[in-house]
Amino acid sequence: MNIQDNSRYHEVHARSLRDPEGFWGEAAREIDWIKPAEKIFDSTQGLYGRWFAGAVVNTCYNALDRHVERGRADQLALIHDSPLTGRVTKFTYAELLNEVKTLAAVMTDFGITKGDRVIIYMPMVPEAVVAMLACARIGAVHSVVFGGFAAKELATRIDDAAPKLIFSASCGIEPGRIVPYKPLLDEAIRLAQFKPQACIILQRPQQPCELAARDHDWASLREAAMKAKKSADCVPVTATDPLYILYTSGTTGIPKGVVRDNGGHLVAVKWSMFNLYGIKPGEVWWCGSDIGWVVGHSYIVYGPLIHGATSIMYEGKPIGTPDAGAFWRVISQHGAVALFTAPTAFRAIRKEDPDGKFIRQYDLSKFRTLFLAGERADPPTVEWAEAQLKVPVIDHWWQTETGWCIAGNPVGLGQLPVKHGSPTVPMPGYRVEVVDEASKPVPAGTMGSIVIKLPMPPACLPTLWQQDERCKEAYFSEFPGYYKTSDAGYMDEDGYVFVMGRTDDIINVAGHRLSTGGMEEILASHQDVAECAVLGIKDAIKGEVPCGFLVLKAGVARKPGEIEREVVALVRDKLGPVAAFKLAVTVARLPKTRSGKILRGTIKKIADGEEWTMPATIEDPKVLEEITEALKGRG
Repeated sequence: MNIQDNSRYHEVHARSLRDPEGFWGEAAREIDWIKPAEKIFDSTQGLYGRWFAGAVVNTCYNALDRHVERGRADQLALIHDSPLTGRVTKFTYAELLNEVKTLAAVMTDFGITKGDRVIIYMPMVPEAVVAMLACARIGAVHSVVFGGFAAKELATRIDDAAPKLIFSASCGIEPGRIVPYKPLLDEAIRLAQFKPQACIILQRPQQPCELAARDHDWASLREAAMKAKKSADCVPVTATDPLYILYTSGTTGIPKGVVRDNGGHLVAVKWSMFNLYGIKPGEVWWCGSDIGWVVGHSYIVYGPLIHGATSIMYEGKPIGTPDAGAFWRVISQHGAVALFTAPTAFRAIRKEDPDGKFIRQYDLSKFRTLFLAGERADPPTVEWAEAQLKVPVIDHWWQTETGWCIAGNPVGLGQLPVKHGSPTVPMPGYRVEVVDEASKPVPAGTMGSIVIKLPMPPACLPTLWQQDERCKEAYFSEFPGYYKTSDAGYMDEDGYVFVMGRTDDIINVAGHRLSTGGMEEILASHQDVAECAVLGIKDAIKGEVPCGFLVLKAGVARKPGEIEREVVALVRDKLGPVAAFKLAVTVARLPKTRSGKILRGTIKKIADGEEWTMPATIEDPKVLEEITEALKGRG
């Protein structure tokens, strides 16, 4: 079908590819530059060129100072909502700026200057946002490491980034338990070859910790600096200077530190706030992610503040804090117009509250749009959310490496028709193609590797931290002239992108390339299935055969064996015998990372009887024992 719509998307995207410098030069007018770019795009710099070469800017100034100077001083900048502590804390732009100026002054007292690295190992507390912005203010490069991350993983990041200073907290809070951070931090520093000069520790009343010689108490430093009226000014940096390093999760050996620059990042995230998400300055926006992930960097902290919106930061879960109505309470209480979260959160809510009873207990009259990203949004979950919320449910797709959306549905430019299973179309600046192993484009509807034609648009990674060669090898060498997304999928005749899984989630069953994402879609359509994962397991005859893991909805009283037989029949019916789908296993839950991604690779190793190690990002290690037992029961 040819899509008829009134969206401005088509002309905007076409212009961004025809005249990228004109397009992004215009978008850059939304940013306050100390000195404008000499060249909007300099193809001679970096691995594939650099955006806004020669420009001078400060990200913190664009996120805070300019709004305070121009009438937003008393508007709320940040709402911190923590059902885990039972507190809501609010900061106006003026108050947040005051906190940031003060902490930046404390950092300069510790000798932190432009270009120095600072690690932030924090729970979801406002101080973490203050620390990020204070780094940006003085030109220090922050690297946020997810709070509670294993000591060994934190140590590898300390060795790679070589931070002079580490910000941390005494503990994080999870439903029903306290996670002490200080022992993890101490162990990481013991393991690391590089030793930071100092640690600034936020003592949380839920579990304070002992401070060692190199540790300093956050509250005392803040109080003394406030009394002395200490304040730090914005330090000018070049647009191509790094704003932050963010390590991609699940990497082994030397971690991959994705570098984000100041200029391109400012321009792209500012452009996206209205054009993609439809948010106006002054509106309340909620991104239900964590600052340890790229989504939290771009859309809890930088995007909404650069745009002059109000950002909600949530320390809680979609269910259990206290119930499956947690998200609706937050939206209703703070008047959020949009929510951006992961499909996992919605699968959890749907499992607990399949009829949406909680949704109807709250006033969601201001709520306009739900955005999903972080993993594939399976159509049954999207359909459930659409039916319950009666607002557009917009899937979009991007990566830590890109820093903002690759393919999405631009609400601000005029929403395009939704096709379930697709994050819609490439955003401006992205020329997305689907190619075969020889880098040749494949016809519409044909599975292949999804790649992005170079140059990438602003905000995408210029390189990995101090690893240009590795960056080339990882992203630019396999498909010359392209960035490799490592995702597989296809584009349809309307130019809609369908991301069917990581390239390694395409399984080869007796010579047929099959997508596990496609099979998961079928399993998830069964009325008793809350969520599922399909992966290829070794088979002597066919090479690989698919195996499905099912988690049933709350309150389903039927025998698991019956449901397993039904989903096997369903796959056979929809995909045909070629799928060779014969094994479905019911489990209580699936192993996930803390950001909600299912650990398919680890499940596969267990199923194949291979050696496996506990993933650093896993939320609950016990789940892997449950999976092992369930598989043993099937021989």
